[in-house]
Amino acid sequence: MSSPLSDHEKRKQISVRGIAGLGDVVEIKKSFNRHLHFTLVKDRNVATPRDYYFALAHTVRDHLVGRWIRTQQYYYEKDPKRIHYLSLEFYMGRTLQNTMINLGLQNACDEAIYQLGLDIEELEEIEEDAGLGNGGLGRLVEEADDWLRYGNPWEKARPEYMLPVHFYGRVEQTAKGVKWVDTQVVLAMPYDTPVPGFKNNTVNTMRLWSAKAPIDFNLQEFNVGDYIEAVLDRNLAENISRVLYPNDNFFEGKELRLKQEYFVVAATLQDIIRRFKSSKFGCRDPVRTSFETFPEKVAIQLNDTHPALAIPELMRILVDLEKLDWDKAWEVTRQTCAYTNHTVLPEALERWPINLFEKLLPRHLQIIYEINHLHLQRIAAMFPGDNDRLRRMSLIEEGDPKRINMAHLCVVGSHAVNGVARIHSEIVKNTVFKDFYEVEPEKFQNKTNGITPRRWLLLCNPGLADLIAEKIGDDFLTDLFQLRKLLDFIDEDSFICDIANVKQENKQKFAAYLEKEYEVKINPESIFDIHVKRIHEYKRQLLNVLHIITFYNRIKKDPSKHFVPRTVIIGGKAAPGYHMAKMIIKLITAVGQVINNDPVVGDRLKVIYLENYRVSLAEKVIPAADLSEQISTAGTEASGTGNMKFMLNGALTIGTMDGANVEMAEEAGEENLFIFGMRVEDVDAMDKTGYNAREYYERLSELRQVIDQIQTGYFSPKEHELFKDVVNMLMNHDRFKVFADYEAYITCQDRVNELYKNPKEWTRTVIRNIAGSGKFSSDRTISEYARDIWGVEPSDVKIPPPNEPPVESRK
Repeated sequence: MSSPLSDHEKRKQISVRGIAGLGDVVEIKKSFNRHLHFTLVKDRNVATPRDYYFALAHTVRDHLVGRWIRTQQYYYEKDPKRIHYLSLEFYMGRTLQNTMINLGLQNACDEAIYQLGLDIEELEEIEEDAGLGNGGLGRLVEEADDWLRYGNPWEKARPEYMLPVHFYGRVEQTAKGVKWVDTQVVLAMPYDTPVPGFKNNTVNTMRLWSAKAPIDFNLQEFNVGDYIEAVLDRNLAENISRVLYPNDNFFEGKELRLKQEYFVVAATLQDIIRRFKSSKFGCRDPVRTSFETFPEKVAIQLNDTHPALAIPELMRILVDLEKLDWDKAWEVTRQTCAYTNHTVLPEALERWPINLFEKLLPRHLQIIYEINHLHLQRIAAMFPGDNDRLRRMSLIEEGDPKRINMAHLCVVGSHAVNGVARIHSEIVKNTVFKDFYEVEPEKFQNKTNGITPRRWLLLCNPGLADLIAEKIGDDFLTDLFQLRKLLDFIDEDSFICDIANVKQENKQKFAAYLEKEYEVKINPESIFDIHVKRIHEYKRQLLNVLHIITFYNRIKKDPSKHFVPRTVIIGGKAAPGYHMAKMIIKLITAVGQVINNDPVVGDRLKVIYLENYRVSLAEKVIPAADLSEQISTAGTEASGTGNMKFMLNGALTIGTMDGANVEMAEEAGEENLFIFGMRVEDVDAMDKTGYNAREYYERLSELRQVIDQIQTGYFSPKEHELFKDVVNMLMNHDRFKVFADYEAYITCQDRVNELYKNPKEWTRTVIRNIAGSGKFSSDRTISEYARDIWGVEPSDVKIPPPNEPPVESRK
């Protein structure tokens, strides 16, 4: 019997990562030691593991830099249309391993670090996740997330491109036009992060902006009081980029948040226009630039409404500074901008008070008023006398205070509007923007979300990636539809066994991680039932809790009966101000406390709550999942991407017909997912007739027992009324109708148990899901955006080293 392979030996076996050449290994070792010595100023006697991580990061970064510079040179030479994706959030996770894989350096680095007597996996674990957003994999925490405490080896500050951003002030009408004067200025300092393509020599740029105060003061010129005041002012200005507002899917009209949104937009647009003016083939007239070709050279994608101010800001630049007439400027703006909607929840839509705009961005308020005036003139001409339609379609909502509807601004000011899954895009057309769709149906599109198979298969699940490559080659990494070929092996016993073994290895690895981090032992033979996403009522973690307690009660009722063992793992973050979300977390942990310590239950049921769920933790848990919980109320989840990650990694989905689940069921066959519950039309019908939670409570005895246990303090013996708010919400004002899907959900979970008893059939179903996940590659998504919205053709060109002609892929 052969001895088990070490992690290092396993990683060396991964065929799809390339083979380490001896020269590469020698060069990487040299570079590593050089950086340890010259960059970190340490030797092996005093270096810490963090120093070793930084030395490796700098070594890998060295391999990026030449490609990064060549990419920019190539773009300057060819002057292609540039796509600018404006977002307040980017969930980057860690960079080191992703970069090694994309550059084809993984095995060489692994071997070099091994020869240096270090463990590369330990070094990879030291890297902090980039804290660049809220939401499912980002930051929704009240504790400081100081991910930059030790510096960031991947970013490059660009102080030479620092730009002024204006706030406050007043608007002045002069003979030469409108001027925005007496403003307060904050400087925007760009920080660039390289984003490498997969083995194609392309390295694009993510540009982030940091706020810097413009106050240059000299201690001798101030008395102490003024000096202190100046320092405080400086801090106030720099607060803009110090912390991102943590509430996600809930709008809070705070001045700092509006400042952040304008800060990003204003700096980015100045940058875009500077680049357009300096283009090799652009108009370099020193007096006046022609903006006729601007939409042919620039596309701006607005990721939700957070960067919506790009529309009035671009108008301000074109009209006030570049002196275009209004109509021409409006045409350029609309043809340049496109808008992606990400939510249908009304409380998440941004509606900024007029008085805040008037104070902070007075010129932009004037521009929005004029956009609205012309927009409503057009609507009135199309629908004479329909005042109610004018009210519904206005950018300005009446009330006290009046508010600007930023989603309406995005729709009116963009040439394309898209949702992120087919069902979501239909809801957008039929409800959220119904009036706008009736006027301009050609503007509305669907672009179903996708995930990158490089991070979400090759990086996080190398065993599965290697197994797939053995069967169908490794082209699936850039053409995920090739996974369909796996269906040819659906009846091959050895392949079924190999797929099951990879999953079991991943489960054992994750169980070991939980034991180390949480000091909890779980049964690797149990169903790993995973529910990881933001904590929100519409995502219905509560429905999962009701099943957990129901299962617990069944074990307690009949302890000698055989039950399929299950480990339920829930993770996610709650917005700081979201009381109910926090109570849901409290309930999950309280239920876990009781169940995990009940000797009658043993290892047949365990409940684990994952702390600080983030990209790097997702990379560990997703490959280990047997069951993926995607159980939002139909019609509430825009798309989801976690559902796709689980599917690609061989988990089966239990879910409603919501978001991308609908298309996943189409691709894999609905019979290969555990679909349950109300459809969108059922929810709509129930909204009309009324949802009565008590009716379900009284009719379903198992549900009634669960609710009574929560209500009477069974899971909170020291504080019997701890969860009264949760029960009150479920019984009296549950917008997301948890009880209505309870019975169907429990029945569906019973189907899960039955299939799990048949490992071969379970694994064959897994293979069908993996084979059906090709549609959900971000490569497909971006290609569709490129062709249908940005008006560019995706290219297979490999950017060459200097003095070499471009190489076209021969696929």
